[in-house]
Amino acid sequence: MKAALVSFVTLLAAVQLLPVSRSNPPEEGNPEAPAAIVRLLKRACYDCHSNETRWPWYSFIAPASWLVSRHVAEARRRLNFSEWGEYASDPDTASHKLGEIADQVASGKMAPWYYRAMHADARLNLAERQMLTRWARTSSAAMRSSD
Repeated sequence: MKAALVSFVTLLAAVQLLPVSRSNPPEEGNPEAPAAIVRLLKRACYDCHSNETRWPWYSFIAPASWLVSRHVAEARRRLNFSEWGEYASDPDTASHKLGEIADQVASGKMAPWYYRAMHADARLNLAERQMLTRWARTSSAAMRSSD
């Protein structure tokens, strides 16, 4: 039993040495939105969907660090507010991203339950959810009509 415990502790210590990406690359533009929307996005969404991630303490401890790093990389791949300039250069892409934001927020799929459980800032009340959904849908429609 003692040997198993020592082996487990040694393994746990060794995995802490494995490198994990926790980068915050430079920003390339954020969406233009009313100040209230920007504050809401920064509070509830930017930790995963921007290059302004605030890495929590557990993101420095394996194996949680592996999960957090992977989740942030996947979230940034799907939507990265810090790279909004790239989306905005193609109105169809920006409109699609805004439509996805509206759908995900309105359905309650964003933020995921496991993230909301540990991050109170990501919990949107009904009014915030409606405000964010309305902004995204209105902005998406405006981009489609400007083509």
